Amino acid sequence: MRESEHGESETRRQVDAAARAALDLANVDEAARNDALRSIAAALREHTDEILDANREDVAAAEERLEQGEYPAALVDRLRLDAGKVEDIAEMVESVAEQDDPLGDTLDARELDDGLDLYKVSVPIGVVATVFESRPDALVQIAALAAKSGNAVILKGGSEASESNRVLYDLIREATSDLPGGWAQLVEAREDVDRLLDMDDAVDLVMPRGSSEFVSYIQDNTQIPVLGHTEGVCHVFVDDAADLDVAEDVAFDAKVQYPAVCNAVETLLVHDAVADDFLPGMVERYEDAGVTLRGCERTRDIVDVDEVRDDDWDTEYGDLELSIRIVDDVYAAVDHANTHGSKHTESILTEDDDHAAVFMQGIDAASVFHNASTRFADGYRYGLGAEVGISTGKIHARGPVGLDGLTTYKYYLEGDGHLVATYSGEDATPFTHRDFDGDWTPGGSE
Repeated sequence: MRESEHGESETRRQVDAAARAALDLANVDEAARNDALRSIAAALREHTDEILDANREDVAAAEERLEQGEYPAALVDRLRLDAGKVEDIAEMVESVAEQDDPLGDTLDARELDDGLDLYKVSVPIGVVATVFESRPDALVQIAALAAKSGNAVILKGGSEASESNRVLYDLIREATSDLPGGWAQLVEAREDVDRLLDMDDAVDLVMPRGSSEFVSYIQDNTQIPVLGHTEGVCHVFVDDAADLDVAEDVAFDAKVQYPAVCNAVETLLVHDAVADDFLPGMVERYEDAGVTLRGCERTRDIVDVDEVRDDDWDTEYGDLELSIRIVDDVYAAVDHANTHGSKHTESILTEDDDHAAVFMQGIDAASVFHNASTRFADGYRYGLGAEVGISTGKIHARGPVGLDGLTTYKYYLEGDGHLVATYSGEDATPFTHRDFDGDWTPGGSE
């Protein structure tokens, strides 16, 4: 068998195994799923040294490519683990276990007629394929959310994190041996992605996390539904009614706290009325932190920064870089964010509630904040336990995608020999269509 045929056969085997496991996992009770998650957290703590040894190999290789100009510094930063981060990952897994069970929830109950009751009940999506960037913690986040929500998962991490991903995957597989075999699959070859994209007969959802070019490629080359975002071009707007001390702290946090992630701010918008007072101190603080700044002509009349390029307004830097633009009012800020933003996260800093309302209602984005850093756009911080990714689309799930975003629903109809003929013709019995409170159980409501 040729190597390409062997690879395709192996990918098919993994996908089919995941599809079979998904049918069984959907019926595993919550206690067993939570026990599996706690076992994952325990394994992470017990094998921290092994995880860090593998991660050091990945980081060393990535640093060589960084020196050669092949990798950006932000990628290496996302890749690096330490004991504290491993503990954070373990706590994240435990937080997923503590979330309410997303399965079996009766979303609606409706009586169609006496003894004929319809229930809309939450269920897993099935098989979720994920393709993600260099952060090894993404593998654990995604696997934990999949297990809790009863979904089988196919994991494809970046080659730059291959050693870390293998160790983490093996730990997860061993820790969840009581779950249906094959529920989690790791694929590693780049060719596996294209093979997965053709398997719309078995894969129910693809969630890519990576560059805008890569996500667009996924969207253009599959018939499988795709849930994700292409980039994170986020804005912070300092209004004329802002508390400037608060605004400085928030704008600094939004860029500097962790610049390599998609919810970091890339463009700072400043109201003309406060620009003279706000920008000098803000720019000095940014520059002290090593941020490269570019500004519009009005900005450069006030502070000494580089000239902004036209494409900067549409750029996700993912690093200590920031563009600054002075605008006339909140409406101009909304227009700029809607024109150049990526529908990810936008924030207004103001003490004027009317201005906040104009901004928050006028912005087309998954998350819009008032007096808060864009860095809060995160599944863990939203109380979702973790996130599979962030969706900037408007169908099915939007914003950080946690457990609810990994469920769909099905309808259960409970009857007693009811016939459609009864409700047809001249003497048709009318439907009652009466909503009621009740949870579905086999045989009727509780």
